[in-house]
Amino acid sequence: MAAILTKLSKSYTKHSNIFRYMSNVPENTVYGGPTQQNPDKRVTLTSLRTKHRKGEAITMVTAYDYPSAVHLDSAGIDIALVGDSASMVVHGHDTTLPITLDEMLVHCRAVARGAKRPLLVGDLAFGTYESSSQQAVDTAVRVLKEGGMDAIKLEGGAPSRISAAKHIVEAGIAVMGHVGLTPQAISVLGGFRPQGRNVLSAVKVVETALALQEAGCFSVVLECVPAPVAAAATSVLQIPTIGIGAGPFCSGQVLVYHDLLGMMQHPHHAKVTPKFCKQFAQIGEGINKALSDYKQEVENRTFPGVVYSPYKINPEEIDGFSKELQKMGLDKAAVAAVQAADNFET
Repeated sequence: MAAILTKLSKSYTKHSNIFRYMSNVPENTVYGGPTQQNPDKRVTLTSLRTKHRKGEAITMVTAYDYPSAVHLDSAGIDIALVGDSASMVVHGHDTTLPITLDEMLVHCRAVARGAKRPLLVGDLAFGTYESSSQQAVDTAVRVLKEGGMDAIKLEGGAPSRISAAKHIVEAGIAVMGHVGLTPQAISVLGGFRPQGRNVLSAVKVVETALALQEAGCFSVVLECVPAPVAAAATSVLQIPTIGIGAGPFCSGQVLVYHDLLGMMQHPHHAKVTPKFCKQFAQIGEGINKALSDYKQEVENRTFPGVVYSPYKINPEEIDGFSKELQKMGLDKAAVAAVQAADNFET
């Protein structure tokens, strides 16, 4: 039996890049098998709770594909959120509503292949969890099994959604809640509008956050609420709060990948970057310049040139190639090949 376990352990290590070290993989503290993973290289709910208990800020950024996931991984970001904001920043819609579960799963799988360290959280798309708690559980299961996520996020507010969160947790799946501005509810909210700006609304934010905690959520996102409201919610909750447009008093912060990098104009707020977003770079300007430079060099034929045409053919082969083309009656092609070879030699 020991020999078999050793063989299986080696096989798992060899193929671990396929499965990714997810937080729902059993660790050595309970089961033999996978070797205990280095907590410095992999974020779990346990490590997040430890950071929260120590008062250390939690970092979260959205990711939608393999490159963005690799960037988050390299930067040491704690949580990678595969957000339904992909509907807007990747697919070009004006809201988060159109994106489907199948589309979200494609994004999830790409991110899971690129991010080895962060906790991976996948959004439940609009229309995939509202009908019943069973629908919510079924969708959450797919996000973990087919998307490779460690946890899911859903927008709270209505009692049915809080109930859905409770049932998902009871199914053994970690849930992150979301209160304040809930983009999937813009039909009811009347657009992308901040919440908690009057007494009733502010109290509702805190009450909903508490209800999500009671349902078993491990964290709650607070979006577009005044800083004092976020501070109040953070102070009464025993789980971390992740702010976005909610001021500095949350347990951590999240921003959209494209927004913080200054990659593009976000569809929020009349096609401009959200007011709460600091652009830590202007990557979009660099991208635009690079594309313009590329266009210019192609048009004036300075690219690719000799340097970026690395694959060579020796003169003897060119001569034989030219003769074969002539035999085929392709004299023009034969001349072109010889001239190109002469130009590259000089």
